[in-house]
Amino acid sequence: MSTLSHIFVGEFSHQVDAKNRLFVPAKWRSDDETNFLALPNPIGCITLYPPKMIARLEEKVAEISLGDIKGQKVLSKLFSQADTFVCDKQGRITLSEKLIIHADIQKDALWVGSYVTCNIWNPERYSAYNTSSFDENNEMSRLLQQLGL
Repeated sequence: MSTLSHIFVGEFSHQVDAKNRLFVPAKWRSDDETNFLALPNPIGCITLYPPKMIARLEEKVAEISLGDIKGQKVLSKLFSQADTFVCDKQGRITLSEKLIIHADIQKDALWVGSYVTCNIWNPERYSAYNTSSFDENNEMSRLLQQLGL
């Protein structure tokens, strides 16, 4: 099986099939069977984390106290929509319905590299994101920033 490489640069367009499978850009594939984590990004896309980033995330999440009610609520919301995967033999991943809905992925998907992670976007939403201003008051954005992600 092939999975994603650990450096993500560039943009690539692919289509999602009827079973929510999506080809990983060939440039980003490797041959190990590494698990990746897919999270709903509050900016409206799906962010994929490789093992190195998952380990970092695990340490940061452990720092959120059980008494931090807002933090625990955000973590529950974030991870209830998350998914893990390994690419199949054809170089595809299967996106969960929750992630598809979160990112408003219909037929076309745009892979966008962010060097240590990558994002999967609805192409129209990505275009709008690039021309919009940021909403820094979003609670999930604040927590992800606190986690260093």
